This record gives sequence, structure tokens and C-alpha cells, in this order.
Amino acid sequence: MSKSAHNLETFFDVERYRKDFPALHQEVHGKPLAYLDNAATAQKPQQVIDAISNYYSNHNSNVHRGVHTLSGRATDLYEGSREKIAKYINAKSTKEIIFTKGATEALNLLAYSFGEHAISAGDEIIVSGMEHHSNLVPWQLLCQRKNAILKILPITKKGELDLALLPELISDKTKLISVVHTSNALGTVNPIEDIINIAHTQNIPVAIDGSQALPHTAVDMQALDADFFIFTGHKMFGPTGVGVLYGKEAWLEKLPPYQGGGDMIRTVSYTHSEYNDLPYKFEAGTPNIAGVIGLGAAVDYIQNIGIHNIQAYETELLNYATEKALAFDGLNIIGQAEHKSGVLSFTIDGVHPHDIGTIVDFEGVAIRTGHHCAMPVMNFFNVPATARASFAFYNTFSEVDALFVALEKTKDMLF
Repeated sequence: MSKSAHNLETFFDVERYRKDFPALHQEVHGKPLAYLDNAATAQKPQQVIDAISNYYSNHNSNVHRGVHTLSGRATDLYEGSREKIAKYINAKSTKEIIFTKGATEALNLLAYSFGEHAISAGDEIIVSGMEHHSNLVPWQLLCQRKNAILKILPITKKGELDLALLPELISDKTKLISVVHTSNALGTVNPIEDIINIAHTQNIPVAIDGSQALPHTAVDMQALDADFFIFTGHKMFGPTGVGVLYGKEAWLEKLPPYQGGGDMIRTVSYTHSEYNDLPYKFEAGTPNIAGVIGLGAAVDYIQNIGIHNIQAYETELLNYATEKALAFDGLNIIGQAEHKSGVLSFTIDGVHPHDIGTIVDFEGVAIRTGHHCAMPVMNFFNVPATARASFAFYNTFSEVDALFVALEKTKDMLF
């Protein structure tokens, strides 16, 4: 371990935070677990687990539709999480925070509702060449439904957006630009401020998929000025099954509901329904109450550490892992953008990524292998899949070392 890495790890006191995550303290195949699959899902601190357990143990009731004590408590906890999240991302109002079952549902909600409101035959939507399928397929479906056109902003061999081409893609038919903040497959951190500025000079709204960004960096909706911002709970140390669509209130007022049912209505008759106010217009049915409460606890936990502290530590982890990768014979880093988050995506000459993942698992190291729900990215780099190590603030430099020891054993076994 490098001296600078050791000093940072001591300063950050990673062991203090590791104690908060029960799942980290186990063995896999007789080896200590090194969990390096955080871009797929992050582990949960005891604080989040306790918040969910406390709801089910002491406050379990449906929200919004009861006058009894338990319903009031549940509603306070649920809406309290909405307030925490609005404050955390600096939204203007809790009306701009729509709870969904995840980022995928949030993007589908947006694609459907925006499409119904704003898209006609011949209109154009721009996405980037490094999108997760969740920010690609819903727009494909919309374009098929409306006979609209989907345009792709290309990427370079370094894994960066070719931003100079964006003005050329924009036309008077462009109705929306939807791009990822941080690539799950490459780790690239995109210049979303520049994209938003370019789009807004043409009065084009922008949606940002922030699922991979929000656990690792601060975002400010009022400074960023994105029209929509989407993220998921389980990647930011919260529970699965909950996500958020942030939308500017003016936009959300214009868009029609995505689903119909209880809680999203004000009045209902056999011939007509009047919809509820924001944010409830987009939240049909009983929500994932426990998940929302757990997400609020995750926000509290991140704030207690400090997102800037998290980002600084994870940057050093990535730098350390990248140095070791560059020195590893036969290893090819896929995605070498100048600005990256904690993702190291790679191949090893002559070894299928699935074999890499299987063998390192027997050494206790958990990484992700495959196309990472980004098949066009794999096609662009002409690889069937990659191995991907992804880091969180509870990972250590020693776990990075364990990964590369396991990769050496992989080579020894297969060659």
C-alpha cells in the first residue's frame, strides 16, 4: 500500500464506518469478504436496517388515509423522508420529489408522461452512447409509440462524451435530452452542467440519470438547473425497491399521471377523475413506506459522514486501484476518462470476464461481470463483457490489494 493511501485511510477512519455494515463482516469460501460490487448495489448500514425494522415493529400503517395514531406516525416518517431528500438535493419544494420503486420506474414514468404531453411524430429525443438500458429502452419505446426519432450523442475511445457533436444533433425538433451523470459501465463523470447549459440556450429540457452519482458526490438541483433528476435508493446505502424522480414543479404540473389508483386522485366518479396535487399525482397506490423511511435514514447516514469526505476517499481508492491495474500485465482498462468515479472496468487478455468473476469470488472478492445493462457500450468497445470493481467509502486499500492478488491467481490458473 502506498504511503499516501495509508495516510488517507487513517485520516478517513474507514474502520469506524465498516463497523456500521453487518454484511461486510463475513467470509466467502473461507476468505474475508471484499465487497467491490457497489455500482450494482451498496450494502446497508445498521441505521437503515433499524429504521425499517422500527417502522414495521412500532408504526406499521398505511399513510395519508387514516386518522388514527399509527397512520399519523407512519405518515410523519414517510413525509419526513421526502423533506430530507428535498433538502439533501436542494430542491425548491417537496412537491418536486416523486417516490417510485426505483430509477427504472422513474425513467419509465418520465418517458411515458413527458411523451404524452410533449412528443409528436417526427420529434426528436437525444440520449448518450453510454446509457444504462434504463435510460435508453424507455425512450426507444416512446419513439416507437409516437413515431419519434431517437438520436445518440457518441462517446470516444477514452469513454467520454463527444460533447462537440451535441449542437449538431440539436434541431428545432429536439424535445428532450436525457443523459447519465456517471456511467455505471465506465465510471465516466459527464459534464452535465455543460449539457444543461447547451440545451437550455435552445429551451430544451434535460433529464439526468443520477443513480451512480448521488452516492458519491453532492448535487444541488437549483445550481444544476436540471429539469428532471432520477436516482435510486439501493445504490446510496438505502433499501431496494425505492427511487426518486425529481422534477421542476412547473414541469410536473404539466405532465399527466403515469398510473391511476388510490392516493393520486382528489375526486372520482364513473365519468371523470380529478387528480391530486403534487407530488401525489404521480404516486398511485400504497407506496413502499418502509423503503422510503429507510432511504431517509440512508440520507441521514451519508450526511453524518459528509459527502465531500466520501468523495475524497473514494477518489484515492480509485487512483490506487488504477495504478495497480496499469501495472498488471495483460489487463485492459475499459473507460479511461479524465473525470471518473469509483468504477474500474477491465478485461484480461485471453480470459472471459465471467471466468474472472468466478475465480476471484473463491478468493472472497465480489465484483460484477457482464454487460452491466449497457450493451451498446460493450459493442462500442468491441468486448462481450467486462469485469467491474466498484468502490464505496467502506472499502479499504487492502481490499484493492486482495482483488489484484485474486487476479494474479486467475492468471496462474488459466495460463
